[in-house]
Amino acid sequence: MPCCNAEIIDATVDSHYERFLYRCLAPAPYRRYRSRREYLGAAIPKGFRKKALVFEGRIVGQVEYAPAEASGYPIRGIGIVVVNCIWVLRKAKGHCFGTLLLKDVMESEPSASGFATIGLEGHWSPWFVKSQLERLGFKSIDSIHVSHRTKHVGEPFTVHLMWLPRRGDAEPPRWDKKKLLEGVCFCMGHPLYHPQTYEPTEILKES
Repeated sequence: MPCCNAEIIDATVDSHYERFLYRCLAPAPYRRYRSRREYLGAAIPKGFRKKALVFEGRIVGQVEYAPAEASGYPIRGIGIVVVNCIWVLRKAKGHCFGTLLLKDVMESEPSASGFATIGLEGHWSPWFVKSQLERLGFKSIDSIHVSHRTKHVGEPFTVHLMWLPRRGDAEPPRWDKKKLLEGVCFCMGHPLYHPQTYEPTEILKES
């Protein structure tokens, strides 16, 4: 069961946690980098939210999400909320914090017909693991096999479109696989991040 001592804070409305909008739980320094600033400037007015899970005075989990039109991914759909990221530190496992975060998202978005995100399979990072998202209730409805152009070259992995409908008649999301090959710019800690210094349009190539 989720621990009763955990608290979820909305960093988009609580000024004390505002700097958390520009960093995640990864061991990276705080920096207001341009691509993130531009994304937040466009997404927050459209409903983007980033929330931190605080346990025993420390942030141990996070989730950020937005309506499909403000998503950091090329995922679209009517009435769909896209989860950009959901992550709980390994040292905080065993409290069902992932379930607690997702429950908060669903309760905060009562009109959403369903929730979408991406899952990675065979990737070298510990984030966005498909099997972990499946434990939260998401299922893969499409996938693309790719490899990274600059990291672990020659090691293919799979990106899945993950879907969690709220209603039985919910229309599944769509995604633009070609656009996905460009990677993402909304978070420099993301496994598919496209650095501003990398000039080619695509950071991934289809295998």
